[in-house]
Amino acid sequence: MIITCEKYKEAMEAEEAECRHPDDYCTSRTSCMINFLEKERKREQAHGKADMDHKTYLKAKTGMVELDFAKSKDGLLPAIVQDAVSGEVLMLAYINQESWRKTMATGKAHYWSRSRNKLWLKGESSGHVQLIRDIFVDCDQDTVVFKVEQLGGAACHKGYRSCFYRRIENNELQTVGERVFDPAVVYGNK
Repeated sequence: MIITCEKYKEAMEAEEAECRHPDDYCTSRTSCMINFLEKERKREQAHGKADMDHKTYLKAKTGMVELDFAKSKDGLLPAIVQDAVSGEVLMLAYINQESWRKTMATGKAHYWSRSRNKLWLKGESSGHVQLIRDIFVDCDQDTVVFKVEQLGGAACHKGYRSCFYRRIENNELQTVGERVFDPAVVYGNK
């Protein structure tokens, strides 16, 4: 399992995670928290108080469901996003361990932007935030479905409710969705 230090943006295996900046130790920083918990688990194990592996102990202490990010070469897993009420598919995005933790901690959908190569809170520019209402994890723990309440009415950066606003008809793309907002107004002229 790869984890990333939130402060220093250093990626490391969770089983080998350690604070690489001991003069700036912080138990809320992801790598330090995992390092701290692993040292605590080993101490408890030595005294016969903990009889579980690292992942099980981490989940027990943090309440965090771990996904299998190791299955992906780039550490990204697909997140299918649906409207919590209607079931309409709004978008497909990717999550890494950092965005997964942010989503779980805040209740707002966070993703990894492949184009910008950075963490992305959905709606940080538009205000069209996605509030998590339910999360489903597949049998291999490498894909999630986020059931969300879509604030602002649109998930698509092109202004449509769903990113899947086109259908193939007669071998051509036909727009079938209605635009909810004008991207030039929301995002400005980029």
